Amino acid sequence: MASATLLKSSFLPKKSEWGATRQAAAPKPVTVSMVVRAGAYDDELVKTAKTIASPGRGILAMDESNATCGKRLASIGLENTEANRQAYRTLLVTAPGLGQYISGAILFEETLYQSTVDGKKIVDILTEQKIVPGIKVDKGLVPLTGSNNESWCQGLDGLASREAAYYQQGARFAKWRTVVSIPNGPSELAVKEAAWGLARYAAISQDNGLVPIVEPEILLDGEHGIDRTFEIAQKVWAEVFFYMAENNVMFEGILLKPSMVTPGAECKDRATPEQVADYTLKLLHRRIPPAVPGIMFLSGGQSEVEATQNLNAMNQGANPWHVSFSYARALQNTCLKTWGGQPENVKAAQDALLLRAKANSLAQLGKYTSDGEAAEAKEGMFVKNYVY
Repeated sequence: MASATLLKSSFLPKKSEWGATRQAAAPKPVTVSMVVRAGAYDDELVKTAKTIASPGRGILAMDESNATCGKRLASIGLENTEANRQAYRTLLVTAPGLGQYISGAILFEETLYQSTVDGKKIVDILTEQKIVPGIKVDKGLVPLTGSNNESWCQGLDGLASREAAYYQQGARFAKWRTVVSIPNGPSELAVKEAAWGLARYAAISQDNGLVPIVEPEILLDGEHGIDRTFEIAQKVWAEVFFYMAENNVMFEGILLKPSMVTPGAECKDRATPEQVADYTLKLLHRRIPPAVPGIMFLSGGQSEVEATQNLNAMNQGANPWHVSFSYARALQNTCLKTWGGQPENVKAAQDALLLRAKANSLAQLGKYTSDGEAAEAKEGMFVKNYVY
């Protein structure tokens, strides 16, 4: 009895103090700190993105590294010298009327600071054609330790200072490419690393006045079917947009450069353009906010005609985004072969480039037909374990 009295008097509050005790013990409300992005370039970013995502136009990707450009030149028997790279790039940007079909051109760093063979700055030539100059800013893929022989994209170190210099040189958008391999998993680590890297790059780019092209490429390598591609792409795109939101990226000031949803290149069951369009548009509606102004698809080793047919099929109805192209080989392959490094072939090569650019312009408008396409344009360009 004594112990009960002691407990009651020593440890329990008096009845008159019950309310005060409960009030003192109540948990304090949690204050959540919200970061509101207020970038100095926001209006310009939106304007640039809308300019690139304009009706009937897309992007010419000519940002091959010097090593990759060397492989292209070697295919036509040319040595990989700066003079030869300059001659080829001059051919591309000076094609008469290119700006009617092309709204943006992605450049390699050498090209951004390069002049044509006639001594005129390439950036100025593009601007005169009403083509927005862009710049590849990633530093390439390297092995991802702890993964299933997968890779990650490097280049975040020093990115802000590099992009500030690119802006001063005339670039107004940037590109960062990372890849996900379906045959290698993909592992959770690789997907998250790809998404986080793209998100950090996008935030840094917008802070320096450059519209980020976000490129999470699902490689064509593999024997998997189209459903497996859809499954993986759905996961990758979700991670990318989650981490971009975490990094306060303004969606109205980005452009997405994804792979189309297709079977693996070695899959026996091929998909029609209508099937590719159905799967790809379904994925876009599930994962991409309508605030994103443009979806600029990569070709990823498809033939010139195949890439155009698939794009055309996706534009047979209204879309909440500008659904267009950002092609490299699918615009340049026939052009390069036609040129062959010979000055007398420049006009014919430019005509080949304009033919493909116009075909994809029509595809962006949903008005393309493959009638009359050359057999060469229907040849696939997939290279297994392709290194960009």
